[in-house]
Amino acid sequence: MKMIPNLTTEQRREYLERAKAARQRRAAILKGVADGSYSVVDVLNMALEDETVSRMKVFTLLKAAPEYGFARTQQTMKRLHIAESRRIKGLGANQRAALVELFGGAK
Repeated sequence: MKMIPNLTTEQRREYLERAKAARQRRAAILKGVADGSYSVVDVLNMALEDETVSRMKVFTLLKAAPEYGFARTQQTMKRLHIAESRRIKGLGANQRAALVELFGGAK
């Protein structure tokens, strides 16, 4: 069983700030996908270099895409054999390629 580390108040505050910044970055990217500033392929490419983006759930990313609601996202994920809990960094090469093809990118 893993022990919970004893953190100082400063360490705890620093970790909370980092977590908040990561959530805000992911939210801004999702908003950009929704309004058309970013495509799904853009975000997939960002995730290759940015750890914060790579921890975003694929389901959340697709659901933010224009014309994709809960049901369509669920059907797409099932068709591409991607689990709803999968994060971008956990995608296999074939799953990633299928998403890139579906959302009109070339890679």
